[in-house]
Amino acid sequence: MGYITHRSEESVEDYLETIYILSGRLPVVRSIDIATELNYSKPSISVAMKNLKSKDYITISNEGYISLTPVGLSLAQRTYERHTFFTNWLVSLGVDPETAAHDACKIEHDLSPESFDAIKTFISRNCQFSCD
Repeated sequence: MGYITHRSEESVEDYLETIYILSGRLPVVRSIDIATELNYSKPSISVAMKNLKSKDYITISNEGYISLTPVGLSLAQRTYERHTFFTNWLVSLGVDPETAAHDACKIEHDLSPESFDAIKTFISRNCQFSCD
């Protein structure tokens, strides 16, 4: 996989994760909410949402409300689980929470499902804290 493809996949996962998080906090999610959360411009979000819609990860209502499709929701939940797991683990090791969250964001995109499951199983068996 090339660098550009990899970065594009990370971006998709980050947008879906953000929509997932916002949908838990807000009654509806709009492009402006995503732009505010990520500190991106509205035009950048608009392009990204068109891309996500074309890949059937999201739907956009006539009112501009953004919802995850089942496929988008699955990818968002997987990304969020990885992010949360690695953030909590790094914090338990003494890493500053902000640094842990930043580093977790890097890690979450680069592991295969097999490696993530193996790491999660190992850490869960050997940790004296909740990694979830």
